[in-house]
Amino acid sequence: MTRVTASGRLHFGFCNLSLAHERLYGALGVALDTPELVVDVVADDGVTVDLHVEVDAQAETVREYATRATELLGVSGAHVRVESSLPRHMGLGSGTQLALSVFAGVAGAYDRAPRVRENAPALGRGGRSGVGVATFESGGFVLDAGHPTARFTADRPADGEWNVPAVAAQHKIPDDWRFLVVLPDAEPGKSDADEDASMRAAVERADPALADRISGAVVREVLPAVAADAPERFGEAVAEIGRLNGAWYADEQGGVYRPPVGELVASLSDAPAVYGAGQSSWGPAVYGVTDATRADAAQEAGEAALASAGIDGEVLVSASRSAGARIE
Repeated sequence: MTRVTASGRLHFGFCNLSLAHERLYGALGVALDTPELVVDVVADDGVTVDLHVEVDAQAETVREYATRATELLGVSGAHVRVESSLPRHMGLGSGTQLALSVFAGVAGAYDRAPRVRENAPALGRGGRSGVGVATFESGGFVLDAGHPTARFTADRPADGEWNVPAVAAQHKIPDDWRFLVVLPDAEPGKSDADEDASMRAAVERADPALADRISGAVVREVLPAVAADAPERFGEAVAEIGRLNGAWYADEQGGVYRPPVGELVASLSDAPAVYGAGQSSWGPAVYGVTDATRADAAQEAGEAALASAGIDGEVLVSASRSAGARIE
């Protein structure tokens, strides 16, 4: 049996969505230590799926990923058991982590090297953002290089007809940094065809001037903050990048932040224990940057934000995962 343990990630946004610049996308994000996804795989004849957790909606998705893995690897089949899962379509990268975990598990069950970066496109993952693949590989903070803008097409390319964006920068997050994660009980974020249509619309009308401001924030604020162990500067910078990304997405999600994220971000931004707050990917997950000494106060701020907005939900505080997925 091969066990794969992966974790969620935060997605802070893209460096550029405008067709006026030479490179498109260029995502940045960070691996979380929790929540975790755990998948067990045993070599078998045919594909069977066993869900230990209450994730019935994922059964067919797991089966599809396992079937595709057996086809790509040229093996007879696999029994896949999902021991724990990530919240689906909440902005934590559940789809990519599940696809790569199942693939790596099937590969491990047959003593094959997983080569997830090479195979992610055939699984339909890593097309625009390379953060999920890179954090699965190595954890930490990731900035990817995006794609040449000339390759942009109005229609989504077929699975396998792209390369995962290369890693431009990757750093271990300091041990005492923490990330507040607020998961409101709200409609799931965009995915699949709905996400493709919204991204296409955002790209086709994106203001190129925002990309210049984001690039400056990445180079002058985000990267130096990680290197200098300055969570306050990092939090402020990624929050600003999130706001600028939100200007690109406003027509697609109902504002700079999708409802009800804006109210939660505003509340957290006023909390002394939170250095910067924003929306992860399409949400509805909300993040805040803090540190170990302020973790309890940050959690209380997250709970207070939900209460003030009259929304149920879950609040957790996570360190950054400093290594990639564990394959045993």
